[in-house]
Amino acid sequence: MTVTWEESGWEQVAPGVGRRRLPVWDCTAGLVVGAGGVLLVDAGSRLGEGARLRTEAHALTGRRVTHLALTHPHFDHILGAAAFAGAEVFGAVGVETALTGRGREALRADAVRWGLDAREAEEAVDALVTPRHAVSGEWTLDLGPEGGRPVLLANVGPGHTAHDLAVLVPGDPGVVFCGDLVEESGEPQAGPDSVPERWPAALDRLLALGGEEARYVPGHGAVVDAAFVRAQRDALAARFGVSE
Repeated sequence: MTVTWEESGWEQVAPGVGRRRLPVWDCTAGLVVGAGGVLLVDAGSRLGEGARLRTEAHALTGRRVTHLALTHPHFDHILGAAAFAGAEVFGAVGVETALTGRGREALRADAVRWGLDAREAEEAVDALVTPRHAVSGEWTLDLGPEGGRPVLLANVGPGHTAHDLAVLVPGDPGVVFCGDLVEESGEPQAGPDSVPERWPAALDRLLALGGEEARYVPGHGAVVDAAFVRAQRDALAARFGVSE
């Protein structure tokens, strides 16, 4: 028996599209349901959180998650990914550099620095696999059947990181999962792996994808509109001295 969005603790953003604000770091996970597949956007901060998302998605849809899109390679968005065995995993081209070798060790250290238990961080990083599908421009998934549920994955970065992936779900309204290119619950975070001089242009691409009527789902915080994204774009341009 499936449950409703409200019963599950998820917020329905549009028909067949929902999101969940996860505890501790207020990170967002998204879910897109089609007749032929189920897409999860981001996987949580640790294996246990990923497993809970998997269980909740199954309760909502009656089916397993078939596709997983990782918006960027920060621990709070990806360390639950190994809980989705068998899912087709997508990321922006080049994201594997942040998930292998020294990048993997930096990921583990960053998770611990932000408060994740060291054992949980080690376990999740050891289990992490790199995305099988690298998105260099745009990639359309069909959650079907036969074109009935297209979802566009778009490599819109760099910006927040060097490997930012957005997810557009067409509809009425359309929904754009922004990852941490957009944050509502605090000022956008520009860490050492950000590319600030190109961040405003990444938000221009987000706005071109979704348009004025779309609902924009940030990596942290409440769902916003195009005006909020545009204002954040202008604030970032001023903050980093980027000309219009």
